[in-house]
Amino acid sequence: MDLAVGSTNPVKVDAVERTLERFEPAVTAVAVDSGVPEQPWSIEETVTGAETRARRALEATDADYGVGLEGGVARLEGVPGLSLIMWAAVTDGERLERGGGPTLSLPDEVAARLEAGAELGPVMDDRLGTDGIAEADGAAGVLTAGLTSRTQALGEAVACAFGPFVAAGDVTRTTDESRCY
Repeated sequence: MDLAVGSTNPVKVDAVERTLERFEPAVTAVAVDSGVPEQPWSIEETVTGAETRARRALEATDADYGVGLEGGVARLEGVPGLSLIMWAAVTDGERLERGGGPTLSLPDEVAARLEAGAELGPVMDDRLGTDGIAEADGAAGVLTAGLTSRTQALGEAVACAFGPFVAAGDVTRTTDESRCY
């Protein structure tokens, strides 16, 4: 199975490879524009970014599937503060599936900096004295003390988006489009 990932970020590529390893995928990383701001600010923007990455990755290659991954932040109804969210989209050119990954509460100090216009990766790097946290454990790894990592969190989103393509008898589909979040 050939997969095109709409990013050259090694964490995103690794999330796809690890999650789908039993299918022995050949994964190609493709630099594409997400079509959304660098820091998506809602579920809608984050999902749109993942969808756009998936479509553009597929269009740029001869892969069987295009995979898009996007992290964003959002205020969720019933949940105090600002949350880190992760979404994936997978397309075969005809069908498009989406899946959400874990949601994590962001510290108030981080949320305030994001609301002032900063991006999460650089804010976390600044707080930790690191460089490139988004291409390592990510905020997910730091904020959970390593109980999860950015790779694992994004992998959950990939599993939920890709699952409907491989589920036996397509039992997961109850509407025109599956949902896993």
